Amino acid sequence: MTKAKPAFPAPGHDHDRCAADALTHAEKVCKDRGQRFTPIRRQVLQALLSSHRPLGAYEVIDELAKTMARPAPITVYRALDFLMENGLVHRIESRNAFLACAHDHDDTSMVAFLICDQCGSVGEVPAAPVAKSLNDAARVTGFVPKMSVVEITGTCNHCKP
Repeated sequence: MTKAKPAFPAPGHDHDRCAADALTHAEKVCKDRGQRFTPIRRQVLQALLSSHRPLGAYEVIDELAKTMARPAPITVYRALDFLMENGLVHRIESRNAFLACAHDHDDTSMVAFLICDQCGSVGEVPAAPVAKSLNDAARVTGFVPKMSVVEITGTCNHCKP
């Protein structure tokens, strides 16, 4: 049996390497899809990569304003929409916030977000069986699911007593 990859990075991990790998992943995804990874899209993703905690759109704007002229909210929202459409960012519904993602997801993959109440970090784990079960249960009632989001709050392994 193989050990599962940790959902949360270790507190002392090389975050600069982590962020650089995520940017390289984003460049590859955009290139493979024939999408433009514009400077503002890159900057928004870099702002989200500043930590492993989700940021609201205005927190992204505040982060960007540290190194450039304060962008208009619509500019940031458009960049976030692009990044979400290309699987490079997830929306954490319960927090009305966004989280950078460097994982490869296909159209059928489903993840659950593990949200630490202590440090605010978010991890993700595969959740396809759970999503399928919930979607099947919904369909039995005649309901047509459009979007499934699984968010679980608790305490990450780095914060637990």
